[in-house]
Amino acid sequence: MSDALSPDAVHLGLDLGTQSARAVAVDGTGRLLGAAARPLTGRRVGVRHEQDPEQWWSALAAACREALTGIDPRRVRGLAVDATSGTVLLADAAGVPLTPGLMYDDRRADAYTDGVNTHGAQVWEGLGYRAMQPSWALPKLLWLLHDPARPGGRRLPTGARLLHQADLITWRLAGHQVASDASHALKTGYDLVAERWPMTELDALGVPGELLPDVVRPGTVLGTVCAAAADETGIPAGTLITAGMTDGCAAQIAAGALTPGSWNSVLGTTLVFKGASPHLVRDPGGVVYCHRGPGGSWLPGGASSSGAGVLAHRFPGAGPADLDALTARAAATGSTAVVYPLVGSGGERFPFRAPEAESFVLGAPSGAAEEFHACLLGVALLERLCFDYLDHLGAPVDGPLTFTGGGARNRYWAQLRADVLGRTARLPEQAESALGMAVLAATASGATLDEAAGAMVRLRGELHPDAARTGRLLPVYLGFVDALVRRGWLAPAVADHARGKAAP
Repeated sequence: MSDALSPDAVHLGLDLGTQSARAVAVDGTGRLLGAAARPLTGRRVGVRHEQDPEQWWSALAAACREALTGIDPRRVRGLAVDATSGTVLLADAAGVPLTPGLMYDDRRADAYTDGVNTHGAQVWEGLGYRAMQPSWALPKLLWLLHDPARPGGRRLPTGARLLHQADLITWRLAGHQVASDASHALKTGYDLVAERWPMTELDALGVPGELLPDVVRPGTVLGTVCAAAADETGIPAGTLITAGMTDGCAAQIAAGALTPGSWNSVLGTTLVFKGASPHLVRDPGGVVYCHRGPGGSWLPGGASSSGAGVLAHRFPGAGPADLDALTARAAATGSTAVVYPLVGSGGERFPFRAPEAESFVLGAPSGAAEEFHACLLGVALLERLCFDYLDHLGAPVDGPLTFTGGGARNRYWAQLRADVLGRTARLPEQAESALGMAVLAATASGATLDEAAGAMVRLRGELHPDAARTGRLLPVYLGFVDALVRRGWLAPAVADHARGKAAP
């Protein structure tokens, strides 16, 4: 192996989130050498959510310059870029944006979703997710192609290209268009099994083949940083550019959840699951879908509409100190009341799909402390149901478990989650998406992804479940499952599987 995992090597991870562009410089042992971020702004109007693609580049370039301050350019080996999943734009032949970036949660393409799912049904079925949602990239591409307000109207200039959010950055870094990665291309309809665009289906939808980028697996070397980009970003010319992944997959790499059966449970505003499997996981319910990882592994996952955001909804205006105080009081209550922790009003999407779902309360929490505890417990119960659903699908779930996201910083809550699950949970020192891309970038210099993660992902501790508490909470979990069935949201077969997993 080269010196990729030595203290002398420096790898860059570049992350385009919703609110900021971030760059980190990490050595081959996982030590953080530099980090910087710049804010991103967007426009939300109803179901629309846009950002200016030029801001992505300027913000990321500025973050790179700061993160690399004081680092010897000769140490920098490579970089990789992650971005939000399903964010797309159209660009001209020179890579200049023709449209705003339609963000990951933009839902203006609802009218095109039925056609996408009719023409692509066989392909989507084979890929395991069965149907696309309006916020996925392919329906949004159709909206862009038919948007009469686009400059030039419905006629595209010669050489126009579809770009995923990360593609704009890699184009600017290389000085010419390079291939997209299969992770970002998934929601545009790329066939991860056949590893090609499904042109018969796309032709039927009116998508010109020449609009689509070439696609490679994540971890593939795409090219090197050109002189012009080096001047703007401070990244040395000639630095290797590695094909990245979406931000959720990048965070999974940063958590080290890569061996079969491993899972990263990310508790932020919503609860997001990312795991590793040796085989494609197909979901008849269409709420779990798989990315293809570097080296051909499969990365199943799902994103709930429930999570820590329920706290902001039920305790508006509470700051960090208030939440700490509520946690201390909640821990002393011993309450087993439950709040179903739905964050918004748009229904649930994982571990079941129920557009009509809304929050409810089991039991009678008395006062703010018990209500707060009911929210914490509700998230923990839903998390267990996510695992039971994944197991019901045949996904491997018995590997190492990692907790990340803002919710993992609440020690009591993290322990409660471990107790409800009856599983040990690892807590990484940091698990941000940019770090995951630095780990992936190290593979371009000779390390395997497992080797790079083993050397660069550091743990700050583990949480071990209290078996007695797990036993006391099992009846509460089963009552939660029954309540979901009574409301018609959870399939009886899934509930029966959950009950069987809870049996002694």
